[in-house]
Amino acid sequence: MHQVNAGNIKFGDRQPLVLIAGPCAIESESSCLAAAQRIKDIAAGFNMPFIFKSSFDKANRLSVNSYRGPGLKKGLAILKKVKYKLKVPILSDVHCVNEVAPAAQVLDIIQIPAFLCRQTDLILAAAKTGKVVNIKKGQFLAPWDMLPIIKKVESAGNKQILITERGVSFGYNNLVTDLRSLGIMRNFGYPVIYDATHSVQLPGGQGGCSGGQTEFVAGLSRAAVAFGCDGLFLEVHPDPKNAPCDGPNMINFKELEELLKQIKKIRQAL
Repeated sequence: MHQVNAGNIKFGDRQPLVLIAGPCAIESESSCLAAAQRIKDIAAGFNMPFIFKSSFDKANRLSVNSYRGPGLKKGLAILKKVKYKLKVPILSDVHCVNEVAPAAQVLDIIQIPAFLCRQTDLILAAAKTGKVVNIKKGQFLAPWDMLPIIKKVESAGNKQILITERGVSFGYNNLVTDLRSLGIMRNFGYPVIYDATHSVQLPGGQGGCSGGQTEFVAGLSRAAVAFGCDGLFLEVHPDPKNAPCDGPNMINFKELEELLKQIKKIRQAL
């Protein structure tokens, strides 16, 4: 397996499980710094490498009225402050080619959203930056469909690739996780991340926005770590019920701490 390096953090065989966590979207500079510090402290308590994630613009919201974040310029400025003040690597997503160059100036990992995982120009632009590229598997794809997408990144001379499983569409307004996909995609030679919070999303389940079933986050996370993944992706918020977006599928800090305690024991058992 290719070892992938994001800042001082390594993904791959015989490397520690990596936590990628943070609020869905940036709400303010102060809330972003506070969340990153709290999650960093929790992760440090379990000696778990931590990468902070949050979106400067969620351009794929269901409703035009949904909260998207502060936008490219202001959002990247906030993420840059988090990166250098707290000394943590940063992940965020891009939605168009024009966002890639400025994002690459700040981000350690450029994420391709699930809905855009087949957009060739976007993938190639991200790959050409030389940054780590995290590709979320679309809800509409089988795990083996990710191999041609990996080849797109490799065609640009970039082998710093992560693949993220986030569930697959199962009827209307529902997702299901097939843990076999973790093994199938790891066989492509790159580290695989499990996105536990988006995997419990109910897309469009509340009419103008998505719902979620956070009661299944912990169980699915434990199962994915036991099955074998290289990182865990979790959206975490101090008060999910009052979050401006993705609240129904985010967990709070207390739930994160309890989950990492369980995950640590599973990794030690393995």
